[in-house]
Amino acid sequence: MQKMSNLKLKEFGLIIFILIAAVFIQFNNSNFMTVGNILNLLNNTSLLGIMAVGMMGVLLTGGIDLSVGSIVALSGMTSAVINFNYPQIPIVIIILIGMLVGLCSGILVGLLVSKGGVIPIIASLGVMNVLRGLTYIVGNNQWVSAHQMSPGFKALTTNSFLGIDNLIWIVTGVILLAFYFFNYSRTGRGFYAVGSNMEATKITGINKDRILLTAYSLNGLLCGLVGTLWVSRYASAQGDTAVGYEMNVIAACVLGGISVSGGEGKVSGLIIGTVMLGILNNALPLLNVSTFWEDAITGIIILVAILSNLYLKRNSDKKDLKRRGI
Repeated sequence: MQKMSNLKLKEFGLIIFILIAAVFIQFNNSNFMTVGNILNLLNNTSLLGIMAVGMMGVLLTGGIDLSVGSIVALSGMTSAVINFNYPQIPIVIIILIGMLVGLCSGILVGLLVSKGGVIPIIASLGVMNVLRGLTYIVGNNQWVSAHQMSPGFKALTTNSFLGIDNLIWIVTGVILLAFYFFNYSRTGRGFYAVGSNMEATKITGINKDRILLTAYSLNGLLCGLVGTLWVSRYASAQGDTAVGYEMNVIAACVLGGISVSGGEGKVSGLIIGTVMLGILNNALPLLNVSTFWEDAITGIIILVAILSNLYLKRNSDKKDLKRRGI
């Protein structure tokens, strides 16, 4: 109960921060609250949001996955190369192929962690480098540019439905599915159980290895989807696509109150954290902040979020001990 109140307090604080930041940014640049800029912000944040959902699952189990950027690059390059060589293949099939590449990558990390007993950060770091190398091999160390992609492939993310861009519809669908999965499915609740007390899962009958494998597999699947959407949106597939992007994904989760220790976090907080990071990335250029300062400012805010999470967790633990009379 105490954890839930801490999460709500954290989410409320983030919402207040977002509102204050929005007013401040609008006061300094009237273009911020325009419909065009808001839609652009949501579009740019959509890919991050989809990846953050996958990372949330991994973090809930007490793990971490540094290979997400490489999974995006490999699945995106694979999709682009197939579209270039076989433009007659339906876009839906290409999306499924990209997701399959991501799923296989996630399964590889999951097997190393669950069956191999490798520490998540080491397993994902090794896979990250392997997949990045495969990306260059698949692309023959070249780019796939806009003029080499079919119009239908590029339209995947530029078209809209009912006046709302396709990307926003896709991320909305992913978030709704994630909300149901983490809150109402037995497997989703198992993520929290494994992250809260991995040893206790043996007593409750939860298959720890299956949960871990599922977490990394779903993460890879969503990254595979993002890979195809990424090259479609930016009309370019490169070997260095999404380099370092894993930090943005982890940051969105941490800002949203997802505990890096596992077992704690909500989809609602994840949405708020992702939007907050999206606002920062969108607003700093509008405020004419030097690119040299952008990463530093974002980093400071992330550090504050981590410290506040630790503070709330320690307070919660102290109150639990007092109630038990320890």
